[in-house]
Formats: sequence, structure tokens, C-alpha cells
Amino acid sequence: MIHEVDEALKRLLAGGALTGSGIDVAFEAPTRDWAARRNAPVVNTYLYDIREDVARRRRGHVPVRDERDIVVRRRQPPRWFRLSYLVTAWTKTPQDEHRLLSAVLATLLPRESLPPTELPGALGSLGLSVPLTVSGVQTESRSLAEIWSALGGELKPSLDLVVTAPFPAYPEYDAGPPVTEGVTVRVHDLDGDAAETTGRSHRPHQVAAARAARGIGRGTTDRRPDSP
Repeated sequence: MIHEVDEALKRLLAGGALTGSGIDVAFEAPTRDWAARRNAPVVNTYLYDIREDVARRRRGHVPVRDERDIVVRRRQPPRWFRLSYLVTAWTKTPQDEHRLLSAVLATLLPRESLPPTELPGALGSLGLSVPLTVSGVQTESRSLAEIWSALGGELKPSLDLVVTAPFPAYPEYDAGPPVTEGVTVRVHDLDGDAAETTGRSHRPHQVAAARAARGIGRGTTDRRPDSP
């Protein structure tokens, strides 16, 4: 899923305020060697931290439905992870870098989340929106100064971008076939003799919808001969 978040961010940044500028979006670690090799303006989006957002963890199972809206499998709710990116601009002058950071900020601020339609691959197929925050309160255990020190570079202006993405939880379990028959109730006396041998049957509207979806019972009525 991480590479799909990268792809979504690259589309977002390249299609926002940077549209038509020809400025690339890179994901390499902004080390001294990398900075010495670059020969064109670039916006660097470096993933420096991955942590689970335990506050979003859920229990139970999630139904998986087919094109007929019938439950075919069940799986655990997805686990959510916070992906923290260090966003920096690299040009020849600080003024141009500040302009690039301003353009990136203008692109990210209006977006509080990415809808499933803007997410690629398996990430989009989950049908969940992905929250993102930019330059919020630092919640990770490592400060930005420590990150720059680990990279071996000098501290420079940056934006802290956090994307909270869902990861599927495995395994998935096959669900039983949909219910197509209603419940039949039979009443007996205390001595065990049946007061009503045929029983009384009931089909709720959910069962009728399932029968219609499966194409069962076409050309027949929805009542049994012994139904009330």
C-alpha cells in the first residue's frame, strides 16, 4: 500500500499548483550525495516514519459483497497506519525554494482527505477515504532536527505531511450461502402433541430481496400454500 500512497501523492502534487511547471516529485532520501547529484528543481517527499494509528483499530468482521450485493466473504477491519513525509524544495536559491513550498502548501491545505476515486490499485478498491494533514503538531518521537542529522544534511525549511492509510487485515473467510427460505414456527402442546402440524412460515423482505437477486422463484408467488 505504501507505493500506492506515493503514487497518489505524486499525482496530487504534480496536478496542483505545480501543474505545467515541469518540476519533478522525488521520494529519495535527501542526503548530501543526493543533493549534489540533482541538476533540476525538484520537490522531495521523503517517507521517514511509519506507525500504526491504534486509535482507529476496530474489532469484528467486515462483509465483502459481490455485484449482486450478496455477502460472499468476511474479513477483519483494515489496520490504519500513519505515513509521515518530509516535504522539501530544492532549487538554486532560497527564494525559489520558498515559492515551491508555498505552491505545495496551497495544493495540500484544501485537501483534508483523498477519496477512493483518487487512490490507485488495491488502496482505492477498499472504498475508504484517506485522511491527510500538513504541518500539524509534531506527534512522532523523532524531531525534524534529528531526522536531518541522521540524513547527514543541513536543516532547511520543510513541510511535515502525514497520510493515514488503511492496510487490509488477513485472512478472509468465506461466508455461507444467502438465506432463501423463511423461518417456520410449529406449536406443540405440553404433552408433545402437535396442535398445528403444518406450521406457519414467514419470509421477511430481506429474504425476498435475496431471492430476487439470485433469480430464484421467478414466475411463482412469494407465499407457500400453507402461509397465512
